Amino acid sequence: MTEPRVAFAPSLPRSATGPLRVWVDQDLCTGDGLCVQYAPEVFEFDVDGLAYVKDGGGELLVAAGARAAVPDHLRLDVLDSAKECPGECIHVEGADGTAVAGPSHR
Repeated sequence: MTEPRVAFAPSLPRSATGPLRVWVDQDLCTGDGLCVQYAPEVFEFDVDGLAYVKDGGGELLVAAGARAAVPDHLRLDVLDSAKECPGECIHVEGADGTAVAGPSHR
């Protein structure tokens, strides 16, 4: 049995095909909310009006630099959130810590 072939988007590094983690730099967050609209299972506003990531159980991770796993079915939504974020505060990394999307990737 052969393994299925995986197509790679030309603008994404190969590390974007494995497990991804995401975090928000609240110092740069503008509170615009695109991320919450794109991927509400991953991002949520806290009482301070800034976006934070949520763990797999929906718990808000408010510690600075807290990272959350990106569910496979939300990969594109999270990557789009990082790309479109006006505050450039969403960081997406591969399992090895390599920047996949966000300000560190630009």
